[in-house]
Amino acid sequence: MNDAELKENIIQAIKMVYDPEIPVDVYELGLIYDIKIYPVNNVYIQMTLTSPACPSAGSIPGEVEQAVRKIEGVNDVQVELTFDPPYSQDMMSEVAKLELGFM
Repeated sequence: MNDAELKENIIQAIKMVYDPEIPVDVYELGLIYDIKIYPVNNVYIQMTLTSPACPSAGSIPGEVEQAVRKIEGVNDVQVELTFDPPYSQDMMSEVAKLELGFM
């Protein structure tokens, strides 16, 4: 599997993780800032949450990590949480905005 295929599989896995308070997956919400694939299929994901006080702050990054770890060929996964830049609704995809009635 090449990096482009692996990245697509990673995105599909991340799309299975939902914020419990919002019926949209974390990828479409714009919570994923960066996905990097390093040699030997080590995956680095930088993400944020809708708010630092998000009640599911403890669980969402772990759910993302577990979803990506299940992909065949992935060696290791590191999820880094950041609040810089702060999350805003502008980061949502059109799919998410449509789903939530913002469009």
